[in-house]
Amino acid sequence: MELFRLAQSKHGRKLSGRGAAISGGRWNSPGTEIVYTASNRSLAMAEVAVHFSLATLPAGYMMMTLQLPDALSVSTVEAKDLPPNWNQFPPLKASQAIGDRFIKEGKTCLLKVPSAVTSGDFNYLINPAHPDFKKIKISAYDPFPFDRRLFKD
Repeated sequence: MELFRLAQSKHGRKLSGRGAAISGGRWNSPGTEIVYTASNRSLAMAEVAVHFSLATLPAGYMMMTLQLPDALSVSTVEAKDLPPNWNQFPPLKASQAIGDRFIKEGKTCLLKVPSAVTSGDFNYLINPAHPDFKKIKISAYDPFPFDRRLFKD
């Protein structure tokens, strides 16, 4: 399986979950380490781009391509099982509790979740504390310039 992660180059070629633990996110509360990835490059870009405007156009981003064994354990969260407005901003504590539970229970290495940005697409959360985490490899690390047309006012 291939997954994608768009990250600032200043963080280097690291997958740790520490960045997500600092402020939390849609699928984790502050203090919970988790790695956010996407099923394709466009979704990885969209998940980051929603946080910027033309005035804050990001620079120095890198697209990581991750290689995962097909046999890696995966749990799935279905959109129909989520509370109403699960995809609102700021994130609901209910969605954060789902990711926190995934990390705490440690049953699977991956959690497949619906994208809040692109309906019909999926993100994959990675548990960096799971024993299979070490099987995930970064196979490519390429500069990713954002197209300025995405941020027109």
